[in-house]
Amino acid sequence: MATTTQAPPARPPATSTDRRRRIVARPAAWIVWGVVIFFFLNLLGVVASVLVSSFGQRWFDTWLPDGYTTSWYTRAWDEFALLQVIVVTLEVSVLVVGLSLVIGVPAAYALARRSFPGKRLIFLVFLLPILMPPITYGIPLATVLYKFGLAGHMSGVVLANLVPSVPFVILTMTPFIEQIDPRIESAARMCGAGLRTVFLRVLTPLLVPGILASAILVLVRTVGMFELTFLTAGPDSQTLVVALYYSMSASGIRAQQSVDAMAVIYTSMMLVLLVVALRYVNPTQLVAQVKDEPEH
Repeated sequence: MATTTQAPPARPPATSTDRRRRIVARPAAWIVWGVVIFFFLNLLGVVASVLVSSFGQRWFDTWLPDGYTTSWYTRAWDEFALLQVIVVTLEVSVLVVGLSLVIGVPAAYALARRSFPGKRLIFLVFLLPILMPPITYGIPLATVLYKFGLAGHMSGVVLANLVPSVPFVILTMTPFIEQIDPRIESAARMCGAGLRTVFLRVLTPLLVPGILASAILVLVRTVGMFELTFLTAGPDSQTLVVALYYSMSASGIRAQQSVDAMAVIYTSMMLVLLVVALRYVNPTQLVAQVKDEPEH
């Protein structure tokens, strides 16, 4: 005789009292959301005030400026020589990105494909310039560069920015290289390809997404790097963020609206770079793993 199992009784629909109890029982979630909303409202207020000030004619003790104009952007472009500053920023960024890729990609390949004593220690050393505040090693680094006559020029700025950029490329490219099957390289070597041919014609096309991600992230870091650039830049090698700092320190001499206009230009530039980075970079792939090869 077959036995039938009875379904469990259906739960009664939640009443308004039950909903209130659930809300009261989770005060921590409301506190967290309140802090997040408060932070973003303050951030939005700061950005909005700078943006409105950059277009305002006069703004003293009123809620909004007396009038609006775009002449402050023209004055900021002329007073701060923004064309030269942007050109220097692009030159420094391109050099840092190119040198970081040339040094970092082969180093990442060696770390991903070779096993040797002290490998984890080397990874830890590469992590230090990324985890530590740049000012902690920027001052002794700038001292060494000034001693050899490199600081105060573009070469010193590029060398200083390479210190965190090269390890960043290595740690970014390592997981991309580890995802490629080593048997592909073995098959290419069996067909007579040398190490250079394997690296340039076999691995490089497969590593294009990782190289693009590393280049974009290093570009964003270089444009936004203040400490190392400030310590090593000269009058003709200032990037946009350093020029913005000097303009803010001299805001009593120049109009505040022109300084705000320069800040809006820098913020817009960084937002464009961040949007491009988020468009082409997958954060889930930027996780470096040190794989131990099995002992034979």
